[in-house]
Amino acid sequence: MTTTESEVPGSAADTEPDYRFTLANERTFLAWIRTSLGLLAGGVAVHELVESSRIEFAHLALGTACVALAFVLAVGAYQHWRTVQSAMRRTHPLPRPVLVPVLCVGVGVIAVLAVATMLFS
Repeated sequence: MTTTESEVPGSAADTEPDYRFTLANERTFLAWIRTSLGLLAGGVAVHELVESSRIEFAHLALGTACVALAFVLAVGAYQHWRTVQSAMRRTHPLPRPVLVPVLCVGVGVIAVLAVATMLFS
């Protein structure tokens, strides 16, 4: 393993992690980005293709929720990638995943909005 100086002056030197772990971290990041892109496409499709229901803002709220969750996941994926990469370089424990509960709650909210939109159509 090679050792490089830390980005923060005065802290312990970082070590280069095994490339397999770095690539696994990158694949996880890309999986979150794919999920985010799917939600973004779904939000745009709902906004453009779904007919308005009796509740005027229902499909707009559904599309907006998809796009907002896509944004949160994309930003969170980058933050998680950086945090995991930093922890591996410093041989610290890996952080707990925050995006999994965010995705579960977000998809739950979108599902409730979708059911409400279908019921009131």
